[in-house]
Amino acid sequence: METEGKVIVIKIGGSTLGSTDTTMEDLVALQNKKISMVVVHGGAQLVTEWLGRLGISTSFIGGLRVTDKQSLEVVTAVLAGLVNKELVAAIEVLGGKAIGMCGIDGGLTEAEIKRPELGLAGEVINVNVNLLRILLEAGYIPIIAPISLGAANEIGKGIKSVNVNADNVASEIAVALKAQKLIFLTDVNGVHDSSGKVISHLTAKTIKQLNSSGATSGGMVVKVEACLRALTKVPVVRIIDGRVPHILLREMEGKETGTTITKG
Repeated sequence: METEGKVIVIKIGGSTLGSTDTTMEDLVALQNKKISMVVVHGGAQLVTEWLGRLGISTSFIGGLRVTDKQSLEVVTAVLAGLVNKELVAAIEVLGGKAIGMCGIDGGLTEAEIKRPELGLAGEVINVNVNLLRILLEAGYIPIIAPISLGAANEIGKGIKSVNVNADNVASEIAVALKAQKLIFLTDVNGVHDSSGKVISHLTAKTIKQLNSSGATSGGMVVKVEACLRALTKVPVVRIIDGRVPHILLREMEGKETGTTITKG
């Protein structure tokens, strides 16, 4: 396929997007340089805020949100609606070309519930990349919210949509596209060791050791697991601080900060 090995997948954490954020400017600048990108975004903090406004309690297990039917409605409205369209609008206003969607659109991502204790939250088991390739070849940046279509066995139970962690979605899309690189924009400056120091380079082996040592916890555990999955097809994964002005441009210029993760 024409896009294979040429695409960069970028996962944007909702906590990195603020009034002074430059990510959208960077995306448009990179698009103008003919760099093909797919963006997956989160927005957990805003979801939690809206759940609170509506008086709906929420909880997490191992960094993953426990999702009931009422919570899923809010997650879908906030991520696939409010957050997704704000990002697309920001890119369009800056002169870029973007298409907003979620994993349900075109059956992009299909997810299965593997941990019943998480409710209507699952993991991606299939990615249909044809629509992404069409959009990329037409010069658009797909901006993807992580809500996914229920896999066949879930639909058989009446579950049409599933909440999926955005790190998992980004990783699976990167694998399906055999991306050149997967970049996580986070609200930390990289993966830290037990003393709090940033680890500049990790491999699949050392990241497993880090997990088993207990140095990673909560959302970072989910992120590094997504990194390990991505490394099956993606040569390099980067975890960088999305709060730093123009960090994406610096990244593409090879001015590396944060953590680089490779297979070996």
